[in-house]
Amino acid sequence: MAQNVFRSAISIFFEYDTPKIVHIKSKKVGVINRFLQLVIIGYIIGFAIIFKKGYQKFDTIQSAVTTKVKGVAFLNGSEVPNLEDSLWDVADYVVPPQENNAFFVITNLIVTPNQTQGICPEDKGVQGASCTSDATCAPMIGKSLPSGNGVLTGTCNTTTNTCDIRAWCPVENGDLKVPNPPVLLQSKDFTVFIKNNIEFPYYKIKRRNILGVQTDDELKTCRFDPFDPVKKFCPIFILGDVVRFAGEDYKNMSGSGGVMQIIIDWDCNLDKSLEDCVPEYTFRRLDSADFSLSQGFNFRYAKFYRDPDGREVRTLYKAFGIKYIVTVIGQAGKFNVVPLLLNIGSGLGLLAVATILCDLVVLYVLKAKDVYREKKYLNVVGDDAYKAMENE
Repeated sequence: MAQNVFRSAISIFFEYDTPKIVHIKSKKVGVINRFLQLVIIGYIIGFAIIFKKGYQKFDTIQSAVTTKVKGVAFLNGSEVPNLEDSLWDVADYVVPPQENNAFFVITNLIVTPNQTQGICPEDKGVQGASCTSDATCAPMIGKSLPSGNGVLTGTCNTTTNTCDIRAWCPVENGDLKVPNPPVLLQSKDFTVFIKNNIEFPYYKIKRRNILGVQTDDELKTCRFDPFDPVKKFCPIFILGDVVRFAGEDYKNMSGSGGVMQIIIDWDCNLDKSLEDCVPEYTFRRLDSADFSLSQGFNFRYAKFYRDPDGREVRTLYKAFGIKYIVTVIGQAGKFNVVPLLLNIGSGLGLLAVATILCDLVVLYVLKAKDVYREKKYLNVVGDDAYKAMENE
């Protein structure tokens, strides 16, 4: 048995297959063959070469983004707990002042003023802070609760029935509700200037998104409008419009905060005029408003000062707001014979698929498949064939 297998393997080694052309006159097979060929040729020319610009060599984008927010708002202290009447400008509501390809604008606040370091009762809303005696708090001396505001001292405050902590006192009141309407709803009218410089290093082309304006005065007064042929290239955006273009409501979003994305797309065809290499802006919300758990975007920060006695005092802010992330994408393409030939070559290779499919139909589907199989395959035994040598 093993010897027969070995001889069969040797026999295959000493064989050669050459293509044989068989002209089959059949309407069914002919229609299938031409249809498949047309589909493949249509894909090569229409999709791979024309639609996907398979005749171009593409270069990836290199980009730098800077942002500058402007706007002033007056906060009425009677409408905001623990906050006096105050004027807020960009130095107050943009925290931190600079980020890479992003900026954050405060839209709502919970304020805890006049905090000093000392010993005070933990907030009742903190899990594990409730106590009835010092014995309840004693095992946790020097430690903090998972969501606590300070380090436990081991004593129980009988007034609040919560453990005393060493912290910034008084601690933030966890029962305070998020203000509604949002404290800084006026921020919807603030503007942001997004300056984007790009380069396609392979083609040594540099562009920027300040287009359609000739003077500084024109730049200061223009506002982005996607439906205006000139203003759609203005790099100054109204924050309320950015949210609206994404299909969201600014008032609802600014209550608990969120994350927005501003996409700048540079899709440049360098076979045309360089003036046609312009950005396209799109907007979308990245966080989901469909979930009630941990909704929005917020963080805490503080402003420090010293009282007349020289003690360090701070005002703690729980800031809710909208984080805007600027994303730059794009590519530049120009005619190049190499990718064109590669796409044509790979397309011609695909034409073999039509032959394979037609062979399957002819040899295994049509009624006359046995006749076609007999005509397609022909075994020829040479005078030096392995089988002949074996018989000798």
